[in-house]
Amino acid sequence: MYDIGEGVCHQLIPEKGHVGPGSLVIGADSHTCTYGALNAFATGVGSTDLAAALISGKMWFKVPETIKFVCHGTLPAGVYSKDLILFLISQVTADGATYMAAEYTGEAIQALSVEARFTVSNMAVEMGAKVGLMEADDKVMEWVQAHSNNKFEAVSADPDAEYAAIKEYDVSKLDPFIAKPHRVDNGVPVGEVAGTPIQQAVLGTCTNGRLEDLTIAARILKGRKVHPDVRLIVAPASRQIYLKAMETGVLKTLVEAGAAVVTPGCGPCVGTHNGIPSDGENVISTANRNFKGRMANNKAFIYLGSPATVAASAVKGEITDPREFI
Repeated sequence: MYDIGEGVCHQLIPEKGHVGPGSLVIGADSHTCTYGALNAFATGVGSTDLAAALISGKMWFKVPETIKFVCHGTLPAGVYSKDLILFLISQVTADGATYMAAEYTGEAIQALSVEARFTVSNMAVEMGAKVGLMEADDKVMEWVQAHSNNKFEAVSADPDAEYAAIKEYDVSKLDPFIAKPHRVDNGVPVGEVAGTPIQQAVLGTCTNGRLEDLTIAARILKGRKVHPDVRLIVAPASRQIYLKAMETGVLKTLVEAGAAVVTPGCGPCVGTHNGIPSDGENVISTANRNFKGRMANNKAFIYLGSPATVAASAVKGEITDPREFI
């Protein structure tokens, strides 16, 4: 049980050491799949199913087939894990992996930090997947040991594992990616929408509210100001991240640039906190969903991008390729 101001459950549960490699986790929110980055089978269920599991300690599962995503190469400068997962979703579509497990591997995944991997696993559900699984490599084990005293037993795919599909991509030339309204799979390279005016930019959520994300944005915003026609709202994913961002000077940089920092938590993502957009406004956000009405106004338009893209766009007042600032 965590009280108000502690942050988003999907950050707190791994951060506080409650899950790790080999865990089987259910949560009454679809983005429970975030913990797949720690080699956990974590999936969202309905409130009724969760209540039944709490009462009985049991849950009925259909074992899912698996799509294996092999990401070769190295992400270019200015391109991040958010761009990668938006690209993959655009390739698979919103229901292309329904009731399947998404398994992410390859040198591009291995090169990511654990924080960046959370972003990829978090959005597995946006292609319909139940889970977004990754191997428990040395980075994962070090991260888990730093956050938990519990003993976990990692799991791996069998050498002769059968897959519903294996999809391979070379991401070495990937551009920053944007999901256009009103679908997450409506993805395009940033150049196709660059110049679109924005009125609000959101940095945070369970997808990109971690210290690494705030730091990426702060590097772009340092010494610059948010465009006068734009509101930049920052929602750290947890109190601990908020404090670390204060200690490292990241938060100071964001505030000096003109950001409005809200209580650690979901922020404007689901339309229940500060930052509900007005009719006809364009929002660029690091969140995971851009459905019509997602931010509590079905007359607003939500674009999704990386923390770098959001920061660069906030400075220019229009959707911008972050590589201009890097």
